[in-house]
Amino acid sequence: MSSVQQYLHLHAQQILDDLKRLVSAESPSTDKQAVDACGRVLQDIIAKRLGSSAEVIPRETLGDHLAFSIGQGSRRTAILGHFDTVWDVGHLTLREEGGKLYGPGVLDMKGGLVQAIWAVRALVELNLLDDHEIRFLCSSDEELGSPTSREWIEQEARLCQQVLVVEPATAHTHALKTERKGTGRFEITIKGRAAHAGNNPEDGISAVHEMAEQILFLQGLNAPERGTTINVGIAQGGDRTNVVAERARLSVDLRVTSLAEARRVEFAVNGLQPRLTGAQISVTGGLVRPPLENTEGNRWLFALAKEAAGELSIDLLQASVGGGSDGNFTSAIGIPTLDGLGATGVGPHAIHEHIIIADLPVRTALLAELIKKL
Repeated sequence: MSSVQQYLHLHAQQILDDLKRLVSAESPSTDKQAVDACGRVLQDIIAKRLGSSAEVIPRETLGDHLAFSIGQGSRRTAILGHFDTVWDVGHLTLREEGGKLYGPGVLDMKGGLVQAIWAVRALVELNLLDDHEIRFLCSSDEELGSPTSREWIEQEARLCQQVLVVEPATAHTHALKTERKGTGRFEITIKGRAAHAGNNPEDGISAVHEMAEQILFLQGLNAPERGTTINVGIAQGGDRTNVVAERARLSVDLRVTSLAEARRVEFAVNGLQPRLTGAQISVTGGLVRPPLENTEGNRWLFALAKEAAGELSIDLLQASVGGGSDGNFTSAIGIPTLDGLGATGVGPHAIHEHIIIADLPVRTALLAELIKKL
């Protein structure tokens, strides 16, 4: 067993205690007061474990973002994570049961943040962080699509050689995420012309009819063989059954594995043409998160992680997943990025969200050994 492994197994209870404290500071994304209170708990844990003070990036309506620097040297690695969650305060309770820790955000992704803190602490305490600066980037709005943190994250990432994302591993495994789909959102508004459905329907232009035609066209843009899926999640139109509908609205979700596919779909959706004479269509939105593609730099990082895992007797696999993370942004601007380095468990965004407690020191050691190899 390596010195890092020994150190972390000896401190397994403290790692768990820190995680319970952070999860207990509930932090739904849209509740600035709660998110900032959680941020203060995170600041206190990092100050206690790593002796680093936060750089606070204030935000007016959403939570403040936090950055921390540990060590110094010619190499710089960003550890990327978020401390907001999808859970309203009081919706889930923290509990330990059957070797699992349940609670709001315990898997997605406060477990990963605490593991990262202790991975770096182990390296510092064992004098293994020479000539290496670790830059923690902790955002508060990832679950909302990172509306106020994306630009900041990209700016910070450009100053680093690589980015390690401590989002959770894939369910039931230690697998890291080397590919993530990009995500897009479109809002499509359709305007027709109202008329009496019985007396003079020929004077109307049905926005609902036009909506149905456009749904069929959008469905035709799906290309599952290329990893592209389009879902019309909301379709609304009309006000009364006896009136030819004047207005309709579609909300569309897009998932892609490549920027080329994103551009294809964006071009098609932005170019939507009415099928009914006189109908009008307007489109807003587009690609929200670029895909995390399996680039050469990302493959290099995974190869290093696999070496580190082998030394820990972990058979490390890689996975491609549909959900996005802030790692999508850093990979898309050309910074080698490796995702899924956080906790193991099941149920992100589900009421049974939990982590595997016994894996806490193991996954922490994996991250620490990877950083050593950088």
